Amino acid sequence: MKKIVQWLNESIYIPPLSPGCEMCAKGSKMVILITGLCPTSCFYCPLSHGKIGKDRVFADEWELNDENDTEKLILEAKYIKATGASLTGGDPLTVWKRSKKYVELLKDTFGSNFHIHMYTSGIQNYERIPEIVNSGLDEIRFHPLPSHWRNMSNSSIVAPIKTALKTNVDVAIEIPLIPGMENDITTMIKWADKIGVKWVNLNELEFSETNAEKLNNKGYTVKDDISAAVKGSQETGYKIIETIANDDLEIGVHYCPSSFKDGVQLRNRIKRRAKNIATSLDIITKDGTLLKGIITSNTLSLQEIYKVLTSEFKIKNKHIIINKDKNRVEVALWILEKTASSLKEKNLECYMIEEYPTADALEIERTPLPF
Repeated sequence: MKKIVQWLNESIYIPPLSPGCEMCAKGSKMVILITGLCPTSCFYCPLSHGKIGKDRVFADEWELNDENDTEKLILEAKYIKATGASLTGGDPLTVWKRSKKYVELLKDTFGSNFHIHMYTSGIQNYERIPEIVNSGLDEIRFHPLPSHWRNMSNSSIVAPIKTALKTNVDVAIEIPLIPGMENDITTMIKWADKIGVKWVNLNELEFSETNAEKLNNKGYTVKDDISAAVKGSQETGYKIIETIANDDLEIGVHYCPSSFKDGVQLRNRIKRRAKNIATSLDIITKDGTLLKGIITSNTLSLQEIYKVLTSEFKIKNKHIIINKDKNRVEVALWILEKTASSLKEKNLECYMIEEYPTADALEIERTPLPF
């Protein structure tokens, strides 16, 4: 029997484990949504309404103006001190030239050790896989449709997988854990082991804004009140790994729970980014979010607020930032806490905010000052 490793946030795996997963756990893997276009229409696809079926490009939360806006791509990698990247979608093979271009760019910029993996259904343009591998791709993760899991030998994805196996890329399979399909998934893993696939990643099935209705119609429910994960998905993953461990196969199998993505991957990535983008005015919390002091006004312009702060309150320039994008003035929180009462008398609205250090700077909480 092979050893089952208890990892992070209920994640477990049978070695070997993909280097991409290890980097993901450290928060050092940049996620590139290279397109929202995809030749399949999986009922469980979690991609948001703003991305699904649309040809948009994102480096983590940062949208690129177009595929040639590679400055943001490189900058995002530097902000999180990335050691690797994943090309996801949609399906990256639908825009295979773009995928190849990004692999080459990232390898040229960060070196040959920068690990890149790519997801694909293998349905479209699979004959281009060798070209993308030759550009530097380290790992390719295939996504066979559930209808193929029981009988992979006769499925349309065999040709794409065998094409990849003939190259020097690490070949993997990644699928969602659909409750009730334990036998199908186990059969698929054993098939993958026989043909030389290195590992299989099993993701906990989750509800999202785009798949919720379809999942509900199939009778799935959430596993508890605080999770978007589907009830029974985790149990299915555990049973499959126990079965595979007893069969003593060479293939690695990793169960990745939804809590891993939020509690480990995202948390560690934003902590890395916070250290690189925080200004001297920001306070970084233990979770990697940023605490900021901000001032807004319905009557004064940003320049007028700035003048009040510097002229009347003698606040130094280095403690003030005018943020035109968000129409606010940012002030060192420890200074704003002391002056908020007086500023309020001048009809200035003062707040302490907590936001993510991501490109979209999502605001989590806003607290009026003075406390």
